[in-house]
Amino acid sequence: MDNLSDHRKLLITLKDRCRVCYTCVRECPAKAIKIINGQAEVIIERCIGCGNCTRVCSQGAKVYRLSGLPVTELLDSPRHVVAIVAPSFPAEFTEAGDYRQFVGMMRELGFDNVFEVGFGADLVAFEYKKILEGKLDQRYISSDCPAIVNYIRKYHPGLVTSLANIVSPMVAMSRVVRAKLGNDVKIVFAGPCVAKKEESAEVDEALTFTELRNLFRERNIDPGKVVPSEFDPPEAGKGAVFPISRGLLQTVDIKDNAFEGNIIVAEGREDFQEALKEFEAGLISGQHLELLCCEGCIMGPGMSEGGKHYARRSYISNYVRDKIKHFDKSGWEKNIAEYSTIDLISEFTADDQRLPPPSVGEIRKELEKMGKFDARDFLNCGACGYESCEEHAIAIIEGLAEIEMCLPMTIDKLHNSINDLAVTNEKLVSVQQALKQSEKMASMGQLSAGIAHELNNPLGVVIMYSNILLDELPKNAEAYADLKLIVEQANRCKKIVGGLLNFARKNQVNPCEVKLKKLVNQVIDGLIIPGNIDIEFDMDGLSQPTAQLDTEQIIQALTNLVKNAVEAMPDGGELTIKTKNDGENVEFHIIDTGTGIKEEDREKIFEPFYTTKGIGKGTGLGLATTYGIVKMHNGQISLISNADPGKGDTGTKFIVTLPAINV
Repeated sequence: MDNLSDHRKLLITLKDRCRVCYTCVRECPAKAIKIINGQAEVIIERCIGCGNCTRVCSQGAKVYRLSGLPVTELLDSPRHVVAIVAPSFPAEFTEAGDYRQFVGMMRELGFDNVFEVGFGADLVAFEYKKILEGKLDQRYISSDCPAIVNYIRKYHPGLVTSLANIVSPMVAMSRVVRAKLGNDVKIVFAGPCVAKKEESAEVDEALTFTELRNLFRERNIDPGKVVPSEFDPPEAGKGAVFPISRGLLQTVDIKDNAFEGNIIVAEGREDFQEALKEFEAGLISGQHLELLCCEGCIMGPGMSEGGKHYARRSYISNYVRDKIKHFDKSGWEKNIAEYSTIDLISEFTADDQRLPPPSVGEIRKELEKMGKFDARDFLNCGACGYESCEEHAIAIIEGLAEIEMCLPMTIDKLHNSINDLAVTNEKLVSVQQALKQSEKMASMGQLSAGIAHELNNPLGVVIMYSNILLDELPKNAEAYADLKLIVEQANRCKKIVGGLLNFARKNQVNPCEVKLKKLVNQVIDGLIIPGNIDIEFDMDGLSQPTAQLDTEQIIQALTNLVKNAVEAMPDGGELTIKTKNDGENVEFHIIDTGTGIKEEDREKIFEPFYTTKGIGKGTGLGLATTYGIVKMHNGQISLISNADPGKGDTGTKFIVTLPAINV
């Protein structure tokens, strides 16, 4: 529930159960449902309490306020607690067999007295008879259904004066009880109606029949194990038929036929609304309305699910027929006379909840947003919960609905989205192909750059010595022309090597048993180390002297690191090479005391062609090649460096970690 105040609301939405089917919108006669972000919420001010939404919601997302706990607390208290039971009980508690068993169950539950609301219906029916048989010109609308009264007060406030100023049978019976037992008694109503929970403060609590069933179940009350009992007097008469269609008329034996009847009976969500519209428009003249929000009280939302209308009607008829057989008419007439002085007058006030109608232009604008421009677009399918597209548009303007509720529009949007997605997908495939090609070329360029970098050194030696020989030979020497051709072709090779940056092949790791100490010595022997640099070897971490590595590639990677370390110490320094092998991983630490690497350069040093050396002194491919070799060995390379003398000794430490066994 949203907050504590929800506990006192008559109807609420359990948001985690709402599946946005709009059934509650469709079934709500007051359109008191507001859709917010796809969730249906009950607007309490507009709600008439009919409970239709709780009845039709298959997910149980709409629930009414439960009264089981407060009733239980009353029953467990020392207070005198009385039950007044709606006449529709025979249609609900059919398993009791005899009504006396049902009354016994109520007494077992803890009620001190159990009365029939049917007697209140008898009193009310006589009041209606006075109106209906009177010679007054005014037309009346029955006021015994609280949901109908609420609907008229909120949506037809001009008809409030047409409501018969007579209380409902429930209120009438509560006044009878207080006249008999005093005002200190606590009265609990049990019936099929949700709206009864807020109809009158004269009743302390109102239970639906489904809630009453739960109480029986919780207290293990079995109809076969209770002591049968009669209702407390006064006994109900024909008022017991009040909950079925035309029950009011049958209670007081009023004629109801096409020639002599002056009462129109309408029940159910659609029929009662249409009857009110025609009544208000003056199309129904000289006739009264008997209206029920449900299809008779026997089909109220407080009844158990799955009950059949005509079967329930027959249960009521059978109960009344048996009652009449053993009816104490004189006793009943005596009771009617005794309580005939009870005040049964009720006053109703308007509570106008109608919203100002939007203009034609506003409605048209909203319809156009839904893609409805002419008659062909007005499907009036009702999927949104409203009967027409125009009603839906009006509800959107009133803030009760959302445009996305329109199913045809949503389907059109979905189709458009699918088409847009297909176009986007085609573009994405094209971009992905371009990206793959770009990545492929980048990889090829990186590999080619590594190859070119490695070939440039020996090719430079060839070019250098060829030029030396060319300078030493006289121009008229027999070999001069041949040597000059060698120089030219060597320079051409250098250009061709540069062109290799556009081509590459993927390197393979060819591991073999490598002696780590020998491998490090090969790296040092392949480089010219200036005399002002001291070299220190630390092999103390070699618990395993060998590892499975690609000898040529690791030599190339370590050579690049050692060469960079040497070049970082132009004024001399210390170069330390540490090797560790614990049998699982091999580590090579290349440590120099050089100038260090600036912080802003550290994230880029492994990128191809990125170099911190001066122009002509580096291609930016050494570390990129080293990084690629390490990754191909499923290893890691990291560095620690300081280029700021103010923060301590400068220098760089590269750590290469490789699996000791590469397969």
